[in-house]
Amino acid sequence: MEAILVKDEEVELLINELAQRYGYDFTNYARASLRRRINRLITIDRIPSFAELIYRVKNDADYLTHLVEEITVNVTEMFRDPFVFKLIREKVLPVLATHPFIRIWHTGCATGEEVYSMAILLEEANLLRKSLIYATDLNPSVIENIQRGIFPLNRMQQYSENYVLSGGKKDFSSFYTAQYGFAKFNQKLKDKMITATHNLVSDRSFNEFQVIFCRNVLIYFDKVLQDKVLKLFDDSLEKLGFLILGSKESLRFSPIAKKFVQVEKEKIWRKIE
Repeated sequence: MEAILVKDEEVELLINELAQRYGYDFTNYARASLRRRINRLITIDRIPSFAELIYRVKNDADYLTHLVEEITVNVTEMFRDPFVFKLIREKVLPVLATHPFIRIWHTGCATGEEVYSMAILLEEANLLRKSLIYATDLNPSVIENIQRGIFPLNRMQQYSENYVLSGGKKDFSSFYTAQYGFAKFNQKLKDKMITATHNLVSDRSFNEFQVIFCRNVLIYFDKVLQDKVLKLFDDSLEKLGFLILGSKESLRFSPIAKKFVQVEKEKIWRKIE
C-alpha cells in the first residue's frame, strides 16, 4: 500500500475536529511539525486515506487517544544534554538549598525521564527530602508511566553515560532495580512526585515554583502560543527562580525576556524581576 500524505487543508480539518468535538486545541501548533507527525502516524498504522483517519478519530476512542499521544509525546532520555544538568548541579542546586521547601514543575514532561533525572540530582544533594516535583502533561498515559517509574533496561547504559557527564559520582544502577528487561526506579524518588494532566494551551498556573522545566515543547508551538505559555511560566515562577528550556528554544524576542537573565551559555534563565 502506498502511503498517503495529508494536505494542508486536511490538517486544518483534523485540528478543527479535535478542538470542536474533543476539546484538544492544536490551533497554535506549528503546522510543519503537526503534518510530519500525522504523516508518520498514517504510514505506521497503514491508514489508506484521510477519510479513514477521520472516521477512526470519530468512532474509536482508543485510536483518538493514540493519535493525540503521537502528536504530542516527545521522545527524550535521562540527563539529556548532560551539561545542562551539570550546570543545574553547580548553579541551581546551591540556590535551592537555601529554601526551606522546594517546588519544581516539569511541564510537557514526555515519558518522564527528565523528571527522574531531576529527582536523582536532588537526592544526591540531600534536597529531595524537602522537595516536591510536579510532573504534568496533556496525556494521561504519560502520567501513568511516570507513576510506574519503569523504563527499558537497554537504555540504561546511555542514561548512565549521560549521568556521569552531568557530574554524577555514584553507580547509576543504585537508583533502580533490574527486572525482566526493565529498570524500576526507587520508590524514594517517586514519593516526591505529584503527577497530573495539564494543558499548556488552556490551563492556568496552579502554584508558584522555584524551577520550571519546559524542554523541547515550545518548538512545536507558533509564536502566539509560545508567548502565551511563556507568560504562564512567568506567572508561575517566583522571583529569582529558574526557567529551563530545550536546546533550540530561547526567551529572545519574547515579551518576558527583559525579566530574565541567561545562566552562562546553557538554556537556563533566572527571573530577576
